[in-house]
Amino acid sequence: MLKVDNITFNYTKSPVLKDISFKVEEGENLAIIGESGSGKSTLLKLIYGEFDLNKGHVFWKDTEVLGPKHNLVVGYDFMKYVSQEFDLMPFITVEENIGKFLSNFFPKDKKERTSELLEVVELTEFAKTKVKTLSGGQKQRVALARALAKQPEIILLDEPFSHIDNFKKQSLRRSVFKYLKQKNITCIVATHDKEDVLGFADNMIVLNENKIEAHDSPEFLYYNPKTPLIASFFGEFNLINDDIIYSHQLHVVKKSNLKVKVSQSYFKGIQYLIEANLNCEKVYFEHEFELKKGELIFLEIKKLQ
Repeated sequence: MLKVDNITFNYTKSPVLKDISFKVEEGENLAIIGESGSGKSTLLKLIYGEFDLNKGHVFWKDTEVLGPKHNLVVGYDFMKYVSQEFDLMPFITVEENIGKFLSNFFPKDKKERTSELLEVVELTEFAKTKVKTLSGGQKQRVALARALAKQPEIILLDEPFSHIDNFKKQSLRRSVFKYLKQKNITCIVATHDKEDVLGFADNMIVLNENKIEAHDSPEFLYYNPKTPLIASFFGEFNLINDDIIYSHQLHVVKKSNLKVKVSQSYFKGIQYLIEANLNCEKVYFEHEFELKKGELIFLEIKKLQ
């Protein structure tokens, strides 16, 4: 288990994180979300031991994670951290990067382990390619595989799919997170992308103004968004009579108390997102086809199912 106990940290006088506490069970996938500057990346670095805490403690099982004041070399063998800066060796191949820290005393095991991870990150066909020739997204996948090579007990991922093309992201997410579950590797993901969370994370932390605003399962937070910040992570939403209403909860009906005037239609693939005016405020709802600008529409709010 990872235990983060009442930690506080600041780069200058103002705290970046204040009184942060939570636990992560072995094999759990925890997502950390929040706006830019909320401290997501800093929190991962503190868990990894890259910085010294101003207050509090971080434990993995019975081992306290300490910073550079106590460790000449940052980090621990049981933990790997994949940052947004890949720190790869550009002049050797993909498979050599992945196998760099695996023992040469067991060449068969090393080869099998490298091949397995090439499949996980979907880079088998690039095994013999030098890293310097790869795209940013491909380098990010090499960094993921290299971090997994020695099968850590816990892995920290900072925006792990941010450089990867959209058409490749979904299958890669499924492959990586499935592998982590199979190997019972604890995973903490800092992200702004809900697709990194939904369907994969067991729990989710929302950081806001240096503190934890919410900590629960994605399902619970989706159905119970206490603040606009939480709701915004899941998609378009509205504030109607101080209630948070997702755009897909609003449906066109023949008559209701919610009368709006259409101002814009945005094509979103399987539906349109309609922007309208309600009492001089913008509202958004989903509809199966485009609506004319200036058209008067009645809306009904449906409960989340």
